[in-house]
Amino acid sequence: MRIVEETLEDGASISVVARRNGVASNLLYRWRRLMLDGGAVAVSEDDNVTSNRAVRQMEDRIRELERQLGRKTLEVEILKEALDKTRVTTFPSWFSSGRSVYLRASRRLCA
Repeated sequence: MRIVEETLEDGASISVVARRNGVASNLLYRWRRLMLDGGAVAVSEDDNVTSNRAVRQMEDRIRELERQLGRKTLEVEILKEALDKTRVTTFPSWFSSGRSVYLRASRRLCA
């Protein structure tokens, strides 16, 4: 902010101020434009400002929740596959009732 303010002084050259502070002049032009467009009031007094530590904690929490979601999604897929396999290997209900009819008919014929 101090560097940008230097460029606003009368007779100050942006290139000279940039060289003196070891900053690229195009970057200083950009900072100056942002400040003049309202960048200095981007955060007003009543805005909540979150500390870097809190942001890192929230990001860590998000990563952990995404990992848990991934594990649960994988578990659901595994259980769906297992359910599909058990449906294929079991006999349909009509098959067992039809078989008993066949067994009764064959007993009558053999008797």
